[in-house]
Amino acid sequence: MAEGSWYDADIDRVIITEEQIREKTAELAKQVSADHADSTGGLLLVCVLKGAVMFMADFARALGRYGPPTEMEFMAVSSYGQGTTSSGVVRILKDLDRDIAGKHVIVVEDIVDSGLTLSWLLKYLESRSAASVEVVALFRKPDAVKVHVPVKYVGFEIPSEFVVGYGLDYSERYRELPYVGVLKKDVYARS
Repeated sequence: MAEGSWYDADIDRVIITEEQIREKTAELAKQVSADHADSTGGLLLVCVLKGAVMFMADFARALGRYGPPTEMEFMAVSSYGQGTTSSGVVRILKDLDRDIAGKHVIVVEDIVDSGLTLSWLLKYLESRSAASVEVVALFRKPDAVKVHVPVKYVGFEIPSEFVVGYGLDYSERYRELPYVGVLKKDVYARS
């Protein structure tokens, strides 16, 4: 952890380092690039706000070194649920700005946990006549999965602990951490 950072006291331990994230992002970009070498018209990356922003930026840059031309789009969705759980009932807060018919879409996600919101999102994108829709997720919590979602590219499997950093937040904080760490229980127990 960086010396004297405001968040040092709140992090129990680091589970994925900045270097591991950088290496895995490059590896995922190489895989996607190889699989889509023949995709005419390139790829359309769809970032799911807000958590995937950090990964989207780094993934898009890495993909630019290896792969087909890419375009970027952003969506924001909200799922209704109790506290920290998702019900899978989704409301679109920000939709795509363009038609995706005929495009090869890669949904860029920070984390897949229950899979409910992502499952809805994939059906929605497929209904808009995309040529293909695939998912690249940097993190997945396999123990939290409630519905199977075909996530073709996964960076890290992580435990069902309260993790923050690299886009993952607690009350909109900690997203900017360059690594992923487990948040100390007393931090979120205060709420």
